[in-house]
Amino acid sequence: MARGDEEFVEFARSGSAWLVRAAYLITGDQLDAEELAQATLVRTYAVWPKVRREGAHAYARTVLLNLLRDRWRRPIREDAFADLPDAVTAPDPAHQVTDRRWVISLLATLSPQERAVVMLRHYFDLSEAQTASHLRVSLGTVKSTNSRALAKLRVAPEAVTEGWS
Repeated sequence: MARGDEEFVEFARSGSAWLVRAAYLITGDQLDAEELAQATLVRTYAVWPKVRREGAHAYARTVLLNLLRDRWRRPIREDAFADLPDAVTAPDPAHQVTDRRWVISLLATLSPQERAVVMLRHYFDLSEAQTASHLRVSLGTVKSTNSRALAKLRVAPEAVTEGWS
C-alpha cells in the first residue's frame, strides 16, 4: 500500500456507514445513497494526502454535498426499456424501525434543496452561515428554505401516517 493508505482504509471503514446514512436521508433512495457514498470516498482518496486527519469527515461531507448539488443541476437521463426490471426483494434496513420509516417518509415530502438544508442544519448541526457556504447559496435562502421545510414537516406527520396500518 502507498503511504497513507492504511489511514484512508480506516477512515473509509469508520465513515462509509455515516456517508450512506447521510446520503440516504437527503436522497431518500438506498441505491443512490450507496453510489454517492462510494463516489465521495473515491474523490476523497484522490486527495487523501492533502486532507487533514481532523478535517477528513468535514471534507467528505463537502464532497458529498458537491456531488448532490451536481446531480440537482444536471437533468435526469434515463433510458426507456420495454420490460421493467424485477423489484428488489431485499428488505430495506431503514424501514425495519418505525421511527426511521416515519422520518424518511417525512423527509420525502421535502424538495432536494429543503432536505439538504434540514440535514445540514439539524442532522450535521451546522450554523446557517456554514450551511449557506456548503450549499453555495445566500444566508437568506438558507433561512427561508429551512423555515419552509420545517413548516412542511410540522403539517406532514398526519398525512404521512394515514397510510400506515
